[in-house]
Amino acid sequence: MSEESGPPAAQESPQPPPPGTLVVDASRGDRDRVGEFRGVAGPYWMLRPARGGSEWEASPERVRPATPAERLAARTARENARSRGEVA
Repeated sequence: MSEESGPPAAQESPQPPPPGTLVVDASRGDRDRVGEFRGVAGPYWMLRPARGGSEWEASPERVRPATPAERLAARTARENARSRGEVA
């Protein structure tokens, strides 16, 4: 006799981090992308490249906190872009 189960439990989205937090969008396969969390837009999180540029939407389930090494690399890339005059 098999045990009946109810409907599958809805998967809760992770809590969004504070704006400005560096996170990694792991949905890009072999090239994870570091971004700054900007806010929530519907079911997506809005991320902005750490060195400046256009925001993109990321699925919260595919976003993870950036490691210390990833944060350092992102900050270095931003400062390099700033020194070249690419970002303010």
